[in-house]
Amino acid sequence: MLWKLLIRSQPCRLCSFRKMLLASKYRPSLVRFTYTTDHQSNKENKRTVEKLCKFSVDIRKIRRLKGWVLFEDKTYVEEIVNVLQQLGADEAAIASILERCPEAIVCSPTTFNTQKELWQLVCKNEQELVKLIKQFPESFFTVKDQETQKLNIQFFQELGLKDVVISRFLTTASNIFLNPVEKNKQMISILQESYLNLGGSKANLKVWLLKLLSQNPFILLNSSAAIKETLEFLQEQGFTNSEILQLLSKLKGFLFQLCPASIQNSISFSKNAFKCTDHDLKQLVLKCPAILYYSVPVLEERIQGLLKEGISVAQIRETPMVLELTPQIVQYRIRKLNSLGYRIKDGHLVNLNGTKKEFEANFGKIQAKKGRPLFNPVAPLNVEE
Repeated sequence: MLWKLLIRSQPCRLCSFRKMLLASKYRPSLVRFTYTTDHQSNKENKRTVEKLCKFSVDIRKIRRLKGWVLFEDKTYVEEIVNVLQQLGADEAAIASILERCPEAIVCSPTTFNTQKELWQLVCKNEQELVKLIKQFPESFFTVKDQETQKLNIQFFQELGLKDVVISRFLTTASNIFLNPVEKNKQMISILQESYLNLGGSKANLKVWLLKLLSQNPFILLNSSAAIKETLEFLQEQGFTNSEILQLLSKLKGFLFQLCPASIQNSISFSKNAFKCTDHDLKQLVLKCPAILYYSVPVLEERIQGLLKEGISVAQIRETPMVLELTPQIVQYRIRKLNSLGYRIKDGHLVNLNGTKKEFEANFGKIQAKKGRPLFNPVAPLNVEE
């Protein structure tokens, strides 16, 4: 849950990474396919349209999404369909792929085969490969610098990352493969150095690093200067090395994607909202590191939402992890608990807190306890003769 909330809530440096990831969707000029357009013609390529219709592709969807491909003189509709069929994709799957990623039809068979070989470095078989293409066609067909991608895949394998993790990176964090491999190696070295400088053990270094990358590969898009700046800022705020390491692990590396100014704003707001000392605030942050991550508007909305439900500031300070819940989730959970006669404002927030699975488990326990009759072992039993 924390991962989703963090990504959704931070408007700072992370937004620039998200824009980078989305750039390929709206800028076809970045895609390194070889194709030409007849700029003097405003008519769609009739043969391309006919071939797409032949394979049950909804042309209206392509026109809405990326209509420019229909004006290309050179397309490879039949060729791409054939290679996808050879991989085991059925007609419905192929139509879906082309509708969601129309630029696939300007991908030459040679480029496709090179990309297929690249992805097969981390896919066990063709069945697994075609499954990934079905789920993430744009990641597969948005081809850029295949040699750099190959070098990065090999580097990640040498680092110890499992192929299934690397394949997830290819589909959801493809931009890290566009970094020169030396840049990624440099960032890995800086992360390792930072971990050891913060008091981490050499014996646990590899496990820590691989877990961090698995949880947040986007950390490789940072700069070394940004990492050092964030660490120095936190030390100036009075956090010890072990506490910073704790925050880094709990925030899955997203801590390095924050700028000191945004962290300072969140700290100042929280200190004022909770009327606490620097020491008390630090304890709150260690209990709920997301306080550093959330922007001031998000923190304000969540605190106000809790107060409107009758929850006090003292209760929030006691269980700050409740700030990870959106106002909508808080309202839903309080209604469910109220249905059992449980009054949140009169007690602790522990039963309100946690992931969806954790909450449902706690709710089930409360429900079972409410429905269980009280038994007095010394009361006489009424037994009919």
